[in-house]
Amino acid sequence: MEARFGPAGNAVAFSERYQSSLDAPAWIAGLGLDCYEYQCGKGVRIGQDTAEKLGERARQAGISLSLHAPYFISLSNPDPEMRRKTIGYITAACQAARWMGAARVVLHTGALLKRTRRQALDIAKETLRQAMAACDDQGFGYIILCPETMGKINQLGDLDEVLELCQLDGRLLPCIDFGHLYARSLGADDGAEVFARMLDKVESALGEERAGRFHSHFSRIEFTPKGGEKCHRTFADHGGFGPDWGPLAAEVARRGWSPTFICESAGTQAEDARTMKEIYQAQRALYSSQ
Repeated sequence: MEARFGPAGNAVAFSERYQSSLDAPAWIAGLGLDCYEYQCGKGVRIGQDTAEKLGERARQAGISLSLHAPYFISLSNPDPEMRRKTIGYITAACQAARWMGAARVVLHTGALLKRTRRQALDIAKETLRQAMAACDDQGFGYIILCPETMGKINQLGDLDEVLELCQLDGRLLPCIDFGHLYARSLGADDGAEVFARMLDKVESALGEERAGRFHSHFSRIEFTPKGGEKCHRTFADHGGFGPDWGPLAAEVARRGWSPTFICESAGTQAEDARTMKEIYQAQRALYSSQ
């Protein structure tokens, strides 16, 4: 098994030529990529007919699908009404994922809301338990939920917190956003040694089989000294933005793991995903020859 690569949503180059995301799978496959993360960040607005057509075109093009659930999901909100809404947003995202045949749904974890990290995490764990029960009741239990590491310091969702969430159930996989971790660490989470320690931690928490197929977002990130993540950048942007893809590609290739990497570069996510794949394949060939 090899790692998979693709864009989050539609790159500028695609949108300049096409008007419908139904054309995205064939375009992505033409770049030599393997996957596509459909964006429902502002709400689940895709209907069944369109979702099913997208899924069929993805299957024809050999593109695997994932779906990003609404950004306003907050697992850590203690308000009962907000928890009810959050669970509804998650099941709505899973319904759209089922229509299109997407195997994974990515979830934001939420803010601290003037609570300790421990308090916020315990609330998030209970909300996620209830969300999984609701998914089971509605026939979505086979869809993999992927809690995401977050980029702002005052958000829940460092790597340890996401791994603790994923230990609730064997169906859960982390969405490790290496750009977010770089931003919330103010640039410290970068380089070969750091990536090796991160992946060791994932394997220790989840076991090698689950760890080896983790979900991931990757882009270069600009951050501020107090808040963490400011904005996503591209591989072509100058100014010292990180993290560096090369060492991570080498570490994944060395382990022989097969994660899914979704590139979130600002506008060049498909082109940068292709660059990521090329670098990874060169590293994989190197380790295979040894």
